[in-house]
Amino acid sequence: MADIFAKQVSPVIRVITGAGPRPLYQAVEARDGEASLDGVRVVMAACNDYLGLAGDPRVAAAASQAIARYGASCSGSRLIGGTLPLHEELEARLATFLGCEAALVTTTGFQANLALTPLFGRGDIVFSDMSNHASLVDAIRAGWADRRPYRHSDMEHLEHKLAAADPDAAKAIVTDGLFSVEGDLCRLPELAELARRFEARLVVDGAHDIGLLGAGGRGVAEHFSLPNAVDLYTGTFSKCFGSVGGVIAGPAAVIQFLRYTARSAIFSASLPPASVAAAIAALDIIVSEPERRTRVFELSRRVHCGLRTLGFDIGGSFSPIVPVHIGGNDLCGRMWQEVLQEGVFTSMFGAPAVPEGQALIRLSLQATHTDEHITHILDAFAAAGRRLGLIPAAAPLASPRPPADTDEVVAASAR
Repeated sequence: MADIFAKQVSPVIRVITGAGPRPLYQAVEARDGEASLDGVRVVMAACNDYLGLAGDPRVAAAASQAIARYGASCSGSRLIGGTLPLHEELEARLATFLGCEAALVTTTGFQANLALTPLFGRGDIVFSDMSNHASLVDAIRAGWADRRPYRHSDMEHLEHKLAAADPDAAKAIVTDGLFSVEGDLCRLPELAELARRFEARLVVDGAHDIGLLGAGGRGVAEHFSLPNAVDLYTGTFSKCFGSVGGVIAGPAAVIQFLRYTARSAIFSASLPPASVAAAIAALDIIVSEPERRTRVFELSRRVHCGLRTLGFDIGGSFSPIVPVHIGGNDLCGRMWQEVLQEGVFTSMFGAPAVPEGQALIRLSLQATHTDEHITHILDAFAAAGRRLGLIPAAAPLASPRPPADTDEVVAASAR
């Protein structure tokens, strides 16, 4: 008789979770661009704390004060007994920050995206970028709408699917703002034009771009100077806000509807007071210290140029998310180990998380990385890549100029 417990993880997972340091579920103590791994100090390049606020004393103090006043947990859902004045303050602050009528704070960013599910009803059609985060994929699958994925950032493919859809059906285009693996931006101007032309709502997950992109840190819409292009935002506090939690922001009527229908919000314990207070403190810093954004993009440009000069393929990234394309899972796993031996902890993405034969190592850069950290990262990839024959034995004499959009992002973040 079949046993429901007989399932096993894939051979790839079994290999990379074996003995010794591993890229998955590895215990690390990280702060300010460094980490301790089994007592050894390494450069931490696998943390999405882009602005370096998770360890900021002001953020930590706000969390500590909230615990002293409210305790460690609300021990209830937002719907029943789990809403504090802090939650309402954060919602109001985020709505104003994003230029929206209202916002709903959830316990995680994943739950914020799952909270979209009630919007996707029978007869509706949802068009989703094929590189969207898993939480968006799950939210759409959990709904009753007709799911129509389009190739990553392929606007012609999306236009074809929109044109073929029932013109009378309610429609939504759902996309990440800044994609979490490749580090590239959604094509918001074209998405907004298609949404307008085909009368679809545009939903953007700003998990990686809210706080990071735009002169004021308001994300991809501000970056493209299209403040009214996005109908509904989702986001998380686990990246630029140095905390944990999620948010949905948009029209007041939509947010009110989701407050009473989104199962991931209704049936989850509310965001703890410390996390709420930390997010509020981080928002203050995001607004008042734009130099953090300038710094992380300057470091990003240096890493992009350095890796390309060495001969690595980093795709179309211009952000602090830097994919280093390696190839097969086994080779990528060896490269991850070699880079770690050089003192740099990174993330590894292999099949099935990425297509077969397209495994990569992802770097996540932080404003708290020093110039010495960046030199260490580049030296580590140079040494490891040459040992494995992935790059030439010697670097070329001239460094390639970074793509124009890199300069544009740095300039925009400095304004």
